Amino acid sequence: MSKHVVRRGEAAEGPFELVITPESAGWGYSSLRVLALGTDETVEFETGPEEMVVLPLSGSCVMTCDGAEFSLAGRRSVFSRVTDFAYLPRDARARVTSVGGGRFALPGARCSRRLTARYGPASGVSVELRGAGQASRQVNNFCNPDTFDADKLIAVEVLTPAGNWSSFPPHKHDEQRPGESVLEEIYYFEVGGPTDQGVGYQRVYGSGPGREIDVCAEVRSGDTVLIPHGWHGPSMAPPGYPLYYLNVMAGPDPERAWLICDDPAHAWVRSTWPDQALDPRLPLTGTEERES
Repeated sequence: MSKHVVRRGEAAEGPFELVITPESAGWGYSSLRVLALGTDETVEFETGPEEMVVLPLSGSCVMTCDGAEFSLAGRRSVFSRVTDFAYLPRDARARVTSVGGGRFALPGARCSRRLTARYGPASGVSVELRGAGQASRQVNNFCNPDTFDADKLIAVEVLTPAGNWSSFPPHKHDEQRPGESVLEEIYYFEVGGPTDQGVGYQRVYGSGPGREIDVCAEVRSGDTVLIPHGWHGPSMAPPGYPLYYLNVMAGPDPERAWLICDDPAHAWVRSTWPDQALDPRLPLTGTEERES
């Protein structure tokens, strides 16, 4: 396992295909687990000091937490629809059961407040179409500060049409100052297309002394990139292969806010968007199932 790129299977533990904790990442807050369940399989786990969201990547499940039960309809794949989800508070015991089997992401954050376990319907997820031209992408804001209450956790899904770039212009959030917040970030990838050989690419680079980082990585389904600091972007989807990534963010700032600073060398790109049309393939998904 490299310091910043975790390949599928390199951080597996038991029923979890992926376990990224603050300790394993070498930071203080952000975490991600991916749970794989077989037919009629049940897994119980404790959230400990972290708040979490159960987000179906594929399949459906029933989960219980704090005496409440939530049925998550889920989806066939991340490219087929926007999904419902459930929020789990810290210091809780949860149980997840899937009749048909599936894979479920658990983005999390080390936090102090204990909130209430809740269900998040797919119909309530804010779908944002961002950028323009070949920088067009879809952002499913299921757990950002404007759409869902949490203590520290910020998590969104980004879908990039084949041939487009997203997370562009490159940006960062590694300083506490006006207009910028400090957030550790995890990128978890899935690649679409007609075969299982699809790839994407992710760039991360340093933003100053003490923030040295240099990643230009090919990513496949199930791969993860850890971003403790630095400029990140673009995320590149080659022709023929739409790209999905789950962003998980949390940090020490007292305010739960996603405030970014563009790389000044590339910030001018935003000024070109008003003269370009949004990619007509967007949105790639909605609340109804599509072929994926």
